[in-house]
Amino acid sequence: DLLGILFGGGDEVSRRIVFDIRLPRALAAWLVGATLGVSGAALQGLLRNPLAEPGVLGVSASAVLCATLVIFYGLAGLSVLVLPAAAIIGALTATLFIAAVARRGANMIVLILAGVGLSSFAGAMMALLMNLAPNPFTLSDMVNWTLGSVAYRSRDDILLVLPFMVFGLGVLWRERRGLSALTLGEESAHALGVNLRRLRYGVIAGTGLMTGAGVALAGAIGFLGIIAPHIIRPFVGYDPARSLLPSGLLAGLILVVSDIAVRLLPGATELKLGVVAALIGAPVFVSIAIKGAKPVQGARHG
Repeated sequence: DLLGILFGGGDEVSRRIVFDIRLPRALAAWLVGATLGVSGAALQGLLRNPLAEPGVLGVSASAVLCATLVIFYGLAGLSVLVLPAAAIIGALTATLFIAAVARRGANMIVLILAGVGLSSFAGAMMALLMNLAPNPFTLSDMVNWTLGSVAYRSRDDILLVLPFMVFGLGVLWRERRGLSALTLGEESAHALGVNLRRLRYGVIAGTGLMTGAGVALAGAIGFLGIIAPHIIRPFVGYDPARSLLPSGLLAGLILVVSDIAVRLLPGATELKLGVVAALIGAPVFVSIAIKGAKPVQGARHG
């Protein structure tokens, strides 16, 4: 039935269900997953840290906080661009903060702790805003942004954030060779002619734009930026540049499948997509963290 509708068949009701409800939702899930996958791969290449990811480092939470602020104060009604702009500003600010921490020579543990602290602060501020919500409708909107969902997303919603996603991807794609050179270390990358300053700000701008646009479309969805690059990395020789697009494609596919599962699960209330992503991604995050800690422990005992 679905294939028939896609190629012009089916009745009017079925076509409306597919083209106005199902297809925009699936496309929104794929785009959000792709932005998180690409952003995760880029941040891991820039910070040379396999645990770097917009959700873990507090970038997504900061973007959600700025989005909920404009919802709380009723500013989202001023223009359709206010909400995505606020989310992007939050993501850029958080990414700049994390990059500044990494620039000071922080190790993996300090970097993750800084991200956890940023996420905790953003979460506390969002909890405060929810406690002060002026009415149940504002509270419901804020909860939806906090938990993450692509339900009821339309083609207009997608078209609104798509330029930010595409531009962010273009910025990251331009800096891909620098990410590959950075795996040899900053001094070697500089010797190869990489402009490290431009590379840092390019990756920050690209990931901030993509993450902010993803949050503006679906709210907070974490851990995809770890799962997809972790799976892809061995197949591309651990090259950050070669992992960008495959990570995006895989993360998009994972989120689409997760959203279909969320929609089909029995129950009166539909699970939020961000909750499902966290249930899948958190064990993977712990597994990667444990594996990353083993060499350090072995060296210490030696």
